Amino acid sequence: MEKLMIAGGYPLKGTVRISGAKNSAVALIPATILAESPVTIEGLPDISDVQILKDLLEEIGGTVEFSENDMTVDPSSMISMPLPNGKVKKLRASYYLMGAMLGRFKKAVIGLPGGCHLGPRPIDQHIKGFEALGARVTNEQGAIYLRADELRGARIYLDVVSVGATINIMLAAVRAKGRTIIENAAKEPEIIDVATLLTNMGAKIKGAGTDVIRIDGVDNLHGCQHTIIPDRIEAGTYMIVGAAAGEGVLIDNVIPHHLESLIAKLREMGVQIETNDDQVFVGPAEKMKAVDIKTLVYPGFPTDLQQPLTSLLTGAEGTSMVTDTIYSARFKHIDELRRMNANIKVEGRSAIINGPVQLQGAKVKASDLRAGAALVIAGLMAEGVTEVTGLEHIDRGYSHLVEKLNGLGATIWREEMSKEEMEQMKNA
Repeated sequence: MEKLMIAGGYPLKGTVRISGAKNSAVALIPATILAESPVTIEGLPDISDVQILKDLLEEIGGTVEFSENDMTVDPSSMISMPLPNGKVKKLRASYYLMGAMLGRFKKAVIGLPGGCHLGPRPIDQHIKGFEALGARVTNEQGAIYLRADELRGARIYLDVVSVGATINIMLAAVRAKGRTIIENAAKEPEIIDVATLLTNMGAKIKGAGTDVIRIDGVDNLHGCQHTIIPDRIEAGTYMIVGAAAGEGVLIDNVIPHHLESLIAKLREMGVQIETNDDQVFVGPAEKMKAVDIKTLVYPGFPTDLQQPLTSLLTGAEGTSMVTDTIYSARFKHIDELRRMNANIKVEGRSAIINGPVQLQGAKVKASDLRAGAALVIAGLMAEGVTEVTGLEHIDRGYSHLVEKLNGLGATIWREEMSKEEMEQMKNA
């Protein structure tokens, strides 16, 4: 088991290239199940979630070739094999296997998903959609069983805006009979990306990116080639890195439109931001000002950038308030930031940050993916050396993090943990 070592105080400068979107990849890969000939997805990120999904597709009989960042899946020999345990438990997005396998085989058995622990993230809206399409859904011994004689299009209103439910219902509906209408659908760019892949495979989808999506079911889907969109959360993380420790950082391979809420907040803080077609330049701020943030569904401020921005706000002058309306439990990084001298308190769904303070290097633990990013940013801002454990979370969503940061001038490296340190972690 490894830990991440970060020597703080080094100014960062240069260009960093953003990888393909994690939140698209974890839906695009299961979507290949719906085709009956090979599908190629180009530009996938080199992260553990992608590797787990590759293994799961092979488990159900798919042939998968993965080289560099391109994956070709031949789904022609796949079978509806139950996946109640094992790798399916390791990532939250394994639930997309439900919609894809239900759409193709009219049945699926999928273990309840794992991933980051961010408090309750129920899949009731997913189940509501599957049942509306004609599936019988039961929870048996910790696995979800889905069975349908046939799937028929339906009008489905989502009680809460859910990216996962929107995509999962799309996956099931593209091969259902008749028209499906998803109302109060999520609008995230990743939904458009999945809809684009499905359309290239022969699906008939209109309205992706709006709150009403119409799907006319087809009997068969075929293979195609698709290039994934850039990861807006990774891009936003490096923009915050540039603001926290940069002397001029250029973020390459981005879609600035996807980052408008973050760009607006960074400018409000006094950070210099310049954008062009596929790049964002982050210049140094003479003095950062405190701001208030409230996370909202897209196009509002993303919950996935709340934790990284909290680290940056420790260096801003004044009192900032960060309110997370999406996940109530997404403040587990706060105690770790306090170990680093941050002046933060949590009240309900809000964190109140008083700054500026000089962060100090410390031993901290990542509790989830974006908390890990927040602690890396704090380490770059801190005096001394910061040790971050829980790297398995960071590896789920950030491709080549160490290499990318060192390429900007950071001093960051991985070290094997000692037996004593691993014992301490087990007993903590």
